[in-house]
Amino acid sequence: MNFMSDNVVGAAPEILAALAAANEGAQPSYGGDPLTARVTRDLAELFECDVTVFPVATGTAANALALSVLTPPYGAVYCHDEAHVEVDECGAPELMSGGAKLVPLAGPHGKLDAMALKAALDKGGAGVVHHVQPAALTLTQATESGTVYTPDEVMALTEVARAHKLRVHMDGARFANAVASLACAPADITWRAGVDVLSFGATKNGALAAEAVIFFDKALADNFAYRRKRAGHLFSKMRFLSAQLDAYLTDGLWLRLATHANAMATRLAQGLDALPGVGLRSPVQANEVFAVMPEPMIAGLEAAGFHFYRWDGACIRLVTAWNTDPAHVDAFAAAARGLAGIA
Repeated sequence: MNFMSDNVVGAAPEILAALAAANEGAQPSYGGDPLTARVTRDLAELFECDVTVFPVATGTAANALALSVLTPPYGAVYCHDEAHVEVDECGAPELMSGGAKLVPLAGPHGKLDAMALKAALDKGGAGVVHHVQPAALTLTQATESGTVYTPDEVMALTEVARAHKLRVHMDGARFANAVASLACAPADITWRAGVDVLSFGATKNGALAAEAVIFFDKALADNFAYRRKRAGHLFSKMRFLSAQLDAYLTDGLWLRLATHANAMATRLAQGLDALPGVGLRSPVQANEVFAVMPEPMIAGLEAAGFHFYRWDGACIRLVTAWNTDPAHVDAFAAAARGLAGIA
């Protein structure tokens, strides 16, 4: 009964089957195989536009390499102060960009606000030789707080970025969860809303290890192939990354898996929200639940065999996945009710 992360679960059967199928016979190396070409075609169809696609193995590589083409070494990348690039990537964006600076901004529930971004950029020192130069904005979708940006919210932020001559990247490690939550077209929260580059995640949603960097502005991809090679993410047997992405996209698997994960998070939140002494720190809009509860309840749940992440203070993080068992969700809620003294 593990709610630590969507990284703790295995890969979806469809993706494992696709890997086994890709293992048969010989295929061209370094991305020259038919599967890699098909993934590009499938993503172009999904996003309703011509795209350039680069499979990589990790979200950190996807984010750091994508940002490296959007900012010079003396540039500034604006992000939320809880963003993965700021908190959990060990300086990879700074390394891959040759030294660009991340500028974290606060915002409730993991989201940046357009007016706050404008205020920061207005005093960002553009053109002043003593300051890093504003170069890029990165948005996390779904956010680190389990919330999602609506298409209008993305567009408001990208309009501010454009007015200050910034390019826009989206960290979509949980992009599928955001699309499932919003019930919108993938294009509506990406290129139609002003996003230039997307890190399209699959690993957290049923893949073994596969992400894709998708360029909506294809001109930005001119030197990305060299950056990917230099970073060690040009796989010689690229078909094994592409096989995962191909299966992920086939027959809407990516969205079905995310829809289940989201539904389990909603079910979990509903089971907790009415309990005395328990509150939700952020709206539950994707597959993460941040619940504030008394320490005896937290300790009691741990003692009962449930696994979750102690976030900060009295707040715990619960993450549901593509294969979360509804019975485990119900058992967690029942245990919490018992610890709250409710029969």
